[in-house]
Amino acid sequence: MRAIIVVQGFVQGVGYRFFAIEQAQRFNIKGYVRNLSDGNVEVVAEGDEGMLNDFIKKLKVGPPSARVTGIDVEWNDEENGFTNFDVRF
Repeated sequence: MRAIIVVQGFVQGVGYRFFAIEQAQRFNIKGYVRNLSDGNVEVVAEGDEGMLNDFIKKLKVGPPSARVTGIDVEWNDEENGFTNFDVRF
């Protein structure tokens, strides 16, 4: 299962991407996180649906220095077969 997640709010320059990496490792999620030019953060995540839901709950909160104001999730069954979770630039 794959989720394409866009996190809105004060989420750049506050350690959000590294928070996402820590949470992805915790929930055995593969994929990537990257900053978008509009100030949002995009997360492409693949894994077990239950683990993805738990991962998304953590992303809605974010690290203490972030202020998440919204999150959009697009689900699909396609997978790229990511082998890890990393930051893309």
